[in-house]
Amino acid sequence: MVDTKKPLLIKRYASRRLYNTETSDYVTLEDIAGFIRDDRDVQIVDLKSGDDLTRQYLLQIVAEHESKGESVLPISVLTDLVRSYTTQATSTVPAFLAQTFELFRDSQSKWVEGVQTVNPSMAKSIEAMQAQQEAFLKAMTGGVPMGASGPEPEKTEGEDLNDIKKQLADLQSKLSKMSK
Repeated sequence: MVDTKKPLLIKRYASRRLYNTETSDYVTLEDIAGFIRDDRDVQIVDLKSGDDLTRQYLLQIVAEHESKGESVLPISVLTDLVRSYTTQATSTVPAFLAQTFELFRDSQSKWVEGVQTVNPSMAKSIEAMQAQQEAFLKAMTGGVPMGASGPEPEKTEGEDLNDIKKQLADLQSKLSKMSK
């Protein structure tokens, strides 16, 4: 029985081949992206040095999807990310991204539950998009838990609810435009 709570351990050999330690076979970057879409965390380590290469490979997966025209990241976001590496914001960006994606995931999950009753095939597309966003978040934050770079800003329950309502309204607007 496989423990899906533990990250799937992938070992990178000197030949740069990636080895799935659970199934004892070689995997590709697309296989790893599939594991992540299936809500499975992965950890990629160099066999010889033991270095954790997970972040590097997740970024590579994101870059490949972006280069194939599967763009999720607007140019402005990419530009801001590059800027954050050259400023003092570097320490706050991972926490900010984690919080933003957490709020987005929460509101999106509630929205998906509603969509599933109306149009089950659209819900599958949305779930795939969620998995891509999660992979991006893990790549960008290096798995840093929310608030690890500093204290979370204080928010009242009403502010959180208003944020979620606004995000839900935006998503519903996009859905109605797609169905026209």
